[in-house]
Amino acid sequence: MKTSHAGQRGFSLLETLVAFAIMALALGVLYRATGGAVRDVTHVETRQRALSLLQSVLAGVDGVPERGLAEQGDSQALRWSLRTAPFASGVAGPNVPSLHEVRATVVWDEGGRERQMQLSTLRPQLGAITPRAQP
Repeated sequence: MKTSHAGQRGFSLLETLVAFAIMALALGVLYRATGGAVRDVTHVETRQRALSLLQSVLAGVDGVPERGLAEQGDSQALRWSLRTAPFASGVAGPNVPSLHEVRATVVWDEGGRERQMQLSTLRPQLGAITPRAQP
């Protein structure tokens, strides 16, 4: 009795191994792409929280006392600091307030590396304006 292999259907062992290798490569690329996207979303969320914290800290300063300000604190793994320094505007006059540069900084750890973000603005010195008497 003669058996014929011509009528058999299916994949050979080599074809199956090649298919598994291609699938493994595709899954590896997909895994790296997905992992990178998740990391990027986490970085963006952290930066948005840092920016919101900076804006909040700066919004809390309406004016600066003559001696200046130096404050710091923590908020959800973000360390912030606020410093002021006199600002030379080059404009002088009896009704011109003295200005201070207010600089807020947020520092955080991102993947073992220290990151920071900084915003600054100008605020008037408290009690700096004394109105002149009108003639």
